[in-house]
Amino acid sequence: MQEKLMTSTPAELVTPALLRGWRLSTEASGKKDRGTVMVIGGARRTPGAVMLTGLAGLRVGAGRLTMAVADSAAIAVAVAIPESGVVGLPEEDGGIDGGAAGPLLEADLSTAAAVVIGPGLDDAGQAAALLQSVVPLLGDKTQVVLDAFALGVLPGLPEVYDALAGRLVLTPNGAEILRLLEDADADEDSLDIPKASAEVARKYQAVVTPHNVISAPDGRSWEVPAGNSGLGTSGSGDVLAGAVGGFLARGATPEQAACWGTYLHAVSGDRLSASRGPLSFLARELLEAMPPVIAELN
Repeated sequence: MQEKLMTSTPAELVTPALLRGWRLSTEASGKKDRGTVMVIGGARRTPGAVMLTGLAGLRVGAGRLTMAVADSAAIAVAVAIPESGVVGLPEEDGGIDGGAAGPLLEADLSTAAAVVIGPGLDDAGQAAALLQSVVPLLGDKTQVVLDAFALGVLPGLPEVYDALAGRLVLTPNGAEILRLLEDADADEDSLDIPKASAEVARKYQAVVTPHNVISAPDGRSWEVPAGNSGLGTSGSGDVLAGAVGGFLARGATPEQAACWGTYLHAVSGDRLSASRGPLSFLARELLEAMPPVIAELN
C-alpha cells in the first residue's frame, strides 16, 4: 500500500457540541416552514433506493417529500409511502428517460428547497440527460445532493457543476471519488480519502462527504469519529443522501447538512451494530435508529 499523504488543514471532529452549535430551529408553523425535499431517481428495478432516501429526508425533519420514479413503479411507491407526493417519469427499457423528465418536474422543482438526484438510477447516459434537463429548472437558492450514477457522470458536465457551485453536496464512495477526479490509474485501496475529498471539493465547488470525512471547497474539513463496516450495505448510501437532503431542506448550509447527516448516519449504524450485530442490520433500520440520536442533540 502506498504511503498516505496528510491533508494541509487538520480536520475538526464532528461532536455533539459542534452539532448543537449548528442546531437547526424546530419552530415551524406548518410543513412549508420545514422545507420540501425532492428525490429523483428510481428505475423500474430499484424504486426502493428513492424510498429510503425520501424517508430519511422526512426522518430528519423535512416538512414535505416529493419522489420522482419510473412511471411503472410510481403507484406502488405512492401506496407504500402515503406521506409523499409521487411523480411518474417516462421510461426507456425500465430506466428513466432523463431527457424527458425535466418538463414533467418543473412545477415540483419550483417549490423544492432541496433536491436529491441519483438514487436508483441505472444508466449513465440517462443520468447525464436527467441532470441536463433538471438543473436549468432549479431556482437559484435550491440546494442539491448528487448520489450514485448522478455522481459518476458529473466530470463530463461542467455546465451542471458550474451552475450548482456553492449549493452542491456530493456523497461518493471510494470508486466514485476516483471517477470524479478522472484518475483511471489510481488504486482505490491506497486512496487517501481526506486528500482526494478535498480535491473533489475544490474541483466541483461542492461539499463532499465520503467515508465520514467532510470537505468544503474553501479547504475546511471535518471528521466523524463513528461508523462501522456494517454501513457498507445495500441502501445505506441512499439513507445518507436523504438525511443530508432533509437537513438542506430545513435550511442548513451544505457543510452543516453534510456534518449533521454523516454524523447521524454513522452513530445510528454504531447503535444498530451493537444491538443487531456488526453485519446484520439493514439500511431501512437506520431510519428508525436516527430519531433518538437527533433527540439527544436537541
